[in-house]
Amino acid sequence: MHVCKPKPASFLSDLKREFSGYSTSTFTKDLMAGLTVAAVALPLALAFAVSSGQSAASGMITAIISGLVIAGLGGASYQISGPTGTMAMILITVGAHYGIEGVLFATFLSGVVRLLAGVLRVGALVSYIPSPVVTGFTSGIAIIIAFGQIDPFFGVTSTGTQIPQMIASYVRDGFAIHLPALAYGLFVVLFMIFWPKKWNAKVHASLLSLIIALVAQMVLNLPVAEVGSIPRTLVAADRLHLLSMPWHHFGSLISPAISIAALGMVESLLCGTYASKMKKEKFNATRELYAQGIGNVIIPFFGGIPATAAIARTSVAIRAGQQTRLTSIIHAIGLLLSMFLLGPFLSRIPLAALAGVLIVTAWRMNDWIAIRRIFRKRIKTSMAQFLITMGATVFFDLTVAIFAGIAFSMVMFIVKSHKISIEIDPVTAELGAGAKRTKVVYVDGQLFFGSQNQLTEVTESLIGDGAERIIFSLRGVPSIDHSSINELSDIVRLCRSKGVDVYLVGLQKPVRSLMERLDFIHLIGEERIFSSAVIALESLT
Repeated sequence: MHVCKPKPASFLSDLKREFSGYSTSTFTKDLMAGLTVAAVALPLALAFAVSSGQSAASGMITAIISGLVIAGLGGASYQISGPTGTMAMILITVGAHYGIEGVLFATFLSGVVRLLAGVLRVGALVSYIPSPVVTGFTSGIAIIIAFGQIDPFFGVTSTGTQIPQMIASYVRDGFAIHLPALAYGLFVVLFMIFWPKKWNAKVHASLLSLIIALVAQMVLNLPVAEVGSIPRTLVAADRLHLLSMPWHHFGSLISPAISIAALGMVESLLCGTYASKMKKEKFNATRELYAQGIGNVIIPFFGGIPATAAIARTSVAIRAGQQTRLTSIIHAIGLLLSMFLLGPFLSRIPLAALAGVLIVTAWRMNDWIAIRRIFRKRIKTSMAQFLITMGATVFFDLTVAIFAGIAFSMVMFIVKSHKISIEIDPVTAELGAGAKRTKVVYVDGQLFFGSQNQLTEVTESLIGDGAERIIFSLRGVPSIDHSSINELSDIVRLCRSKGVDVYLVGLQKPVRSLMERLDFIHLIGEERIFSSAVIALESLT
């Protein structure tokens, strides 16, 4: 992933390069791709907003503003941003405690956090997240999204904001299925599953299924929950006001805001990295963080919710022939026109139909190829990373899930890395009669705190067997830490106390440099260090 510090001159030069040779043909491709993405984004914008406990209008506003602002300033030409299901549970929890004002303020704070992340240039850190952790995280979010649709899909009601709480309420209060709602939901799910892929490229199944459900509801007027009124305005009545921001809730909302920011950063940067391979175009992660930050600072003043780059919509744009960031801007204009022209119709869409769209979307979010590879190949560490991250995502805070997956990966790395290879070569016979009993210890691997005591155990064993001279060959040691140098110092002192000569050979530059800084070279003596075991043995005969 290409990461660099964004500069105005650099941004303008990238824009000039992006639009170099722009023509009517190029615009036509952007136009068609933009309209295609708008058709995909429309139902998702409505569905993700409603699933987050917010109004459908807030989803439309978010998709429109982010499509204009974030795309215009983003780190690549292809990113399509908008509301996603990643933050649904966090927004539901914030909304339950602090209302819409709390959600808007948390969105604003998350934008500030992303701006700070851009200043600190932390965009490259996402490349250090192991693939199974990302896959588990995505699958966990998919489960949360799908589970959050049970109420509208079946027409039931639950209490609580966490999955265990919702399950408990179903057991306690019963699960009385509302057949009309289930009919709409099942229709959309089956329609999206069986709609031919070759037709999907021209008319997206999710949009068409919602249109059919909408027409059916307008004709039949069944007793099911609907989206509700969608105001024909880009500035919602419930929005953040600059002069009356709820700073008294800062202490309570900064934690969920950081979680929203972290999730948004991970999703945006993963989307950018993934799509850069599809488009074969460089991705500027730092600039993307600035764009995401600015967008999320602005959006709540219009009444929108958190936005982030969406892999599904970005992939659709690229496959539809996207050429420049005008695709995202056109998609935003298309959504704006839909909001003003189709608002009264969109308000009649059954929530069960939107739930069906999200259930299928959640299923398709999973990286099934990667999941099958992890479990078919029986890669135990990867399986554990996937399951731990997915489980933590479902049952705990989403940010905790990422950290849990990374922490487990780090522990497993340490466990595996502590195993160093040690081979002992008895060379006494080659030195001639009367020579000291000499052993060459060949060490291969990183010497750090996790591998402590292994060299000490080998040394004690050699001394017990009567060795009079020990040569440690560290040519296969690329790095060493403070703890291991302390261990070597103890080994030198142990050997001297037993009358055993000790030598080092084949020190790599980083290893020798740290040894010099910690005065180990002074302890052992420069005369006891050689470039190779052969030279050492020749010098000692």
